[in-house]
Amino acid sequence: MQFGVLGPVEVRADGADVPVGGPLVRALLAMLLLDAGRLVPVERLIDGLYGEEPPSGAANALQSQVSRLRRGLGDPALVEGTPAGYRIAVRREDVDVHRFQRLVADARAAGRHEAAGLLREALGLWRGPALAGVGAPFAAGQAARLEEERACAVEEYGEALLAEDPGAAVAALRDLVDAQPLRERARALLMRALHRSGRQAEALAVFEDGREVLAEELGADPSRELADVHLAILRGEAPAAVRANLPAQLTSFIGREEELRRVGRMLADGRLVTLLGPGGAGKTRLAIEAAARDGGEVCFVDLAPVVSGDVGRALLGALGLREAGMRPAPGEQPPDTVERLVTALEGRRVLLVLDNCEHVVAAVAELAHRLLNACPELRVLATSREALAITGEALRPLPPLELPPPGAALAELPRYPAVRLFLDRAAAVRPGFAVDEGNAAAVLRICRALDGLPLAIELAAARLRSLPVVEVATRLDDRFRLLSRGNRTAPPRHQTLRAVVEWSWDLLDEAEQTLARRLTVFAGGLTLEAAMGVCGLDDADELLVELADKSLVQSDGSRYRMLDTVRAFCAERLAAAGEAERFERAHAEYFAELAGRAEPHLRGAEQLEWLELLAADHGNLHAALRRTVRSDPATALRMIAPLSWYWWLRGRVEGAALASDLLDVVGTAPPEGLDEEYVLCVTNAVSGGVTGERAVAWLDRAAELLRAIDRPVRYPAVIVLWALTAGPERTDIEVFQRQVGDDPWTRALVRMSDGFLAQFGGDLAEMEKACEEAVRGFRACGDRWGTANSLDPLAQLASLRGDRERARALLDEALDLVGQLGALEDTADLLYQRAVVHIRAGDLDAARADYERGAELARRAGTPDKVAGGCLGLGTVARLRGDAAGARALYEAALTGYGSERFIAAAVRGAALVGLGWLAADEGDAGRARALLREAVDMSFDHPIFGYQADAATALAGLAAREGDGERAALLLGAGRALRGVAVSGDPDTERVLGRVRGLLDDDRAAALPRDRAFALLGGG
Repeated sequence: MQFGVLGPVEVRADGADVPVGGPLVRALLAMLLLDAGRLVPVERLIDGLYGEEPPSGAANALQSQVSRLRRGLGDPALVEGTPAGYRIAVRREDVDVHRFQRLVADARAAGRHEAAGLLREALGLWRGPALAGVGAPFAAGQAARLEEERACAVEEYGEALLAEDPGAAVAALRDLVDAQPLRERARALLMRALHRSGRQAEALAVFEDGREVLAEELGADPSRELADVHLAILRGEAPAAVRANLPAQLTSFIGREEELRRVGRMLADGRLVTLLGPGGAGKTRLAIEAAARDGGEVCFVDLAPVVSGDVGRALLGALGLREAGMRPAPGEQPPDTVERLVTALEGRRVLLVLDNCEHVVAAVAELAHRLLNACPELRVLATSREALAITGEALRPLPPLELPPPGAALAELPRYPAVRLFLDRAAAVRPGFAVDEGNAAAVLRICRALDGLPLAIELAAARLRSLPVVEVATRLDDRFRLLSRGNRTAPPRHQTLRAVVEWSWDLLDEAEQTLARRLTVFAGGLTLEAAMGVCGLDDADELLVELADKSLVQSDGSRYRMLDTVRAFCAERLAAAGEAERFERAHAEYFAELAGRAEPHLRGAEQLEWLELLAADHGNLHAALRRTVRSDPATALRMIAPLSWYWWLRGRVEGAALASDLLDVVGTAPPEGLDEEYVLCVTNAVSGGVTGERAVAWLDRAAELLRAIDRPVRYPAVIVLWALTAGPERTDIEVFQRQVGDDPWTRALVRMSDGFLAQFGGDLAEMEKACEEAVRGFRACGDRWGTANSLDPLAQLASLRGDRERARALLDEALDLVGQLGALEDTADLLYQRAVVHIRAGDLDAARADYERGAELARRAGTPDKVAGGCLGLGTVARLRGDAAGARALYEAALTGYGSERFIAAAVRGAALVGLGWLAADEGDAGRARALLREAVDMSFDHPIFGYQADAATALAGLAAREGDGERAALLLGAGRALRGVAVSGDPDTERVLGRVRGLLDDDRAAALPRDRAFALLGGG
């Protein structure tokens, strides 16, 4: 979809208009589009739509408009709601105003020729006055702001056209001056355009008109700018020519467009800009492109072959000056190099490009400082692997080329700069080469393994001359040997990948080289504290900063990271020094201690900052765990235990594979004193989908070890994860009560557990009381996970009672809390619950959107039983829509497609059987329907807490009603009501059966069926 506010508010899909609704709906859409992708608070929406006199129940009125907008757009998921506000979930680039603003910003950073094209495209997005036809209170101010942005863009467009097409500039500027005669900048630009078009008399007339308007309307004289242009026209002044000595380029410029714009802005705002980055990052090419687009005089100096004492002479040569070009007068000393440079550059507006400064950085810094002080019109653009470190220097570290994210679609891959560069250079040596399903994985592996470094990617692409792309990807483990052939005409340091890194390595002193090789034990980055704790050097923190300054590591201000190519080179040095085992062990010990220190903080108000801290070191934690699985299983178990709650809060079964590998090593005999650690290891392995005899043996051994723990557990996560993984039959309640602690968090956890058990037992009053107490307890601790999971059953209760608004509000709050944690599995669960609310409200589109989003999150989390839960919900939506074939496929996928030994997986399988039973009944196959429902009910007796029993009772009631047995149908409906603990409101299956029963009977005689009688009746079918 494409959205427009630069004119009448419009929505277009596949080239056709989408009628979204009336004036208020369009006004609401416009407000959301102006902040596309961002949350707009409810209060601001109400003020913007209704002004100072909102209607009573303004929040409900707003909700009604949101519902109309969702229906008009045809996709409820496009308008996301939270208790705080609403967000339209579209790309900003799909909204004309944001595309306009992006194009204008790009133009301001571009050269004149490119700027004109960008501004032309931006102004072409306007279809009329901004927000035309929108009468809501917010519109007038926003429209005025946008019209001012448009006028500024027209002025900039006119200025960009002056040199190339002054006639076109006249046409653009004339309309603006006529519409806004007091805009003096536009008038000045129009005068200049007319003058350059040879229309001096018209230009002078425009000035006179402006002078009269200013005098009449403002009582003011023309501004200095306008007067100066007037004087220049009278004098007949013309612009001076410019020159540049930039090297011509033989290949296309790819992948640095955003950096190019940034550098353009930096050169416009400052006088000294330094591009920083490791060898092969593309600093030189970016500097050449930026200088070419600057539009003024440029002098390019390649300092790579120059030694410190010859920097000044190299610059003289680039300027075309002979070293002894000036003969001194008798008795005078010949001018030194700097004096000659100052004389040559003073008064000239020149951009000096100093390329490859790293090996002569001190000399370059001194010379640049002298020249910038003496020559006010001079600007300098330097490239280096470390900063010049002089006053006024603006730094632009050059990041790697952007890589596609995991899961990117095939058609999207060429849009990412790293892939685009590889494809362009590959096509040069193998014409017709393109990314396709057969080679996409290899292309991605190459670009990722080479860190998105342009030179490395170009070297790899060149190998396609003689090797298949898959072979190039396979050989990257020995990247320095593979990429040992490059451009013969390039400088030696750019001819091979090893030479690129070696050039930087050789510029380090011995201490810096020692730290650089030891840093290779880290994975995914590190902090100064980690370097101090692992690398065995007293000044590791200072040395690390030095390495960052020299582009051997990258830094975002708090963390440091080695590019994989640099890391591979330094790892060779670590192995050659015989230090690998020692520092891998130090690394594992450091991060085991960090995990243990973080664990208690994950259950309180500090959990977000500690989650962020652990997430930042995710790669290090997993690398340490991976190294110790076989070399030191006891340390691995001690790491898995504190990491288990971290993984759970993130909603990802990330430790499952490592836990499974560790259990294969440990077997069923964990080291002494590590029983809790073993139990948590088992829960991680089983949650990740390990099934069969291995999983059963591990669960049995873990249950045995857990029963022997006769004290409060050291890791409260044991209580939660064991209950969710093993289920009631492997949980001894007496032992459990001895193992729970008495701290505030655990007390809240116990009340939450009481609430769930009361819910499963049909005692909804006790459930409500317990969960409300749990919410208060978790809120007092500051724990978002516990608060969200205690709000969930309260939302379910509100939904059962028919209070949809309260149910959605509670679920939206819970989703916001788990969203702060990044908890994928919990988010999926809550989305599934919200989908049920949507189903009971009759909104199947919204339900489908929540199920689809939840299933995708469950896939990302690596939880097969929760993916199955998404299939189950989507199957129900398909069934209620009448799509029997689609529903059957989804139910069968939920039943058999996602194996898991977690006991809660059985709940999904049982509910899927109920769904298949409904389908069989609707097709008239009562025998198969009854068999499926009987199988589901039999499964539930092994797990009496499963809530689908009530759904099975409703389905059996439907069968009885179809057979004309109204009394049995009524009894079974009563059984379902008793098992839920409340008469469900809005459930489409229950309403359908109830309608049939009322057609057979005069009353509902099972309304007050006792719970034990309900179980007995269900058992009898």
